[in-house]
Amino acid sequence: MTRFDAETAPVDEDPGAAAPGPRRVLLEAREVPLGGVRAMSVHRFLPQRDLPLVGAWCFLDRFGPQRTRMRVEPHPHIGLQTVTWPLAGEVHHRDTLGSDVVIERGALNIMTSGAGIAHSEYSVGDDPIPLDALQLWVALPEDRRHGPADFERHDDLPVLDLGAGAQATVVVGQLAGAVSPATVHTPIVGAEIRLPAGAIVDLPLEAAWEYAIVPVFGSVRVDTDAVAPGALLYLGDGRSGIRLSASEETTLFLLGGEPFGDEIVMWWNFVGRDNAEIEAAREAWEAASDRFGHVPGHGDERIPAPPLPHVRLTPRRRRL
Repeated sequence: MTRFDAETAPVDEDPGAAAPGPRRVLLEAREVPLGGVRAMSVHRFLPQRDLPLVGAWCFLDRFGPQRTRMRVEPHPHIGLQTVTWPLAGEVHHRDTLGSDVVIERGALNIMTSGAGIAHSEYSVGDDPIPLDALQLWVALPEDRRHGPADFERHDDLPVLDLGAGAQATVVVGQLAGAVSPATVHTPIVGAEIRLPAGAIVDLPLEAAWEYAIVPVFGSVRVDTDAVAPGALLYLGDGRSGIRLSASEETTLFLLGGEPFGDEIVMWWNFVGRDNAEIEAAREAWEAASDRFGHVPGHGDERIPAPPLPHVRLTPRRRRL
């Protein structure tokens, strides 16, 4: 999905970055109205002012639950992978590689932009429908972000039995020895975890990775911390496991990965390393260059890039 806003945050003179180690920081999502004919709003969990990434995860929106008619016209991406995880409803995806698929609950779309790709997303049908999904972005490392674009759809994802009736679907990356078939380019995990009411389970983690928990339906207790939908609990790194418990039926999403080695500049739908790179990508999109191609099934309709800010774009640095 596109960002219709284009938030930026300059580097502070003294970012005050914290040392590695376990954390327990509860961060509230903020509501972002997308407006226009789309008439949609999202809840944004990442990036946060003090937390730009969790591993290579650099963006997390939840669009829904709401009843709406989605019409996201062709728009570009660079330097990232989009991970679409539906919770309700069907979304029609088309991109410049010729991919033309309908994604629904239980299926994963993962699109790798490389140096450039464009895509569109429409809800299925002409009338408003119930829609709910997580839209996540993964920052690409240096050895992949300038490469070719790619698209994958996966319907058969590994499911872990966590005991006590709890299960985890490994959407991308790996968790406790279960590995998603989706191609990733950094050590990472994204997993949906479902807990029945009354369940208490111990979830193994990689001590060298950092993690965050996002409740989707219901509330969860992470060790001693209660977390409700609308918040992200950042756990830092240095943990070999956590205890999850739920008094009601609960679904949550686990984000994690090896801390990302590069600082990133993220503006609109672009993830780069400096201001010049973002400017060049914007100019290429506005000029309708071959860098992003054309999305089949569309004419001249496309989302124009917003104006660049009147300050130099600089990396977001963590303080947690």
